[in-house]
Amino acid sequence: MEIEPRKFADAWAAAWNAHDIEAVLAHFHDDATFSSPFAALVLPESRGRLIGKAAIRDYWTIGIARIPDLHFTIDAVFVGIDCIVIAYVNQRQARVSEVLKFAGALVIEGHGTYAEGVVNPTGASA
Repeated sequence: MEIEPRKFADAWAAAWNAHDIEAVLAHFHDDATFSSPFAALVLPESRGRLIGKAAIRDYWTIGIARIPDLHFTIDAVFVGIDCIVIAYVNQRQARVSEVLKFAGALVIEGHGTYAEGVVNPTGASA
């Protein structure tokens, strides 16, 4: 893997905690895809799947606006062959995982996941 997993995760969390979408996107390939149950709620036409940085940027911009107190605290980082899982706790104390697959040093595929049965794990306003 071309990244240092914990260093990557720390930079990722710092960018999110600063609400700096461009800093988060800097870690993503232009052709990256991202899926999330929250994306399906925010952009129903996406069915939860976003293709390309522009679509991901649009989704995250809406998400940040709906979660003004967004904050992530990393709980653990899991490492695979070409992927990492960042397990974290968000501002609602909900446990969340980000599954990120890499092509070189950039994320090519990402998946936001939430614990089953947690109502509104993001804490987003309507």
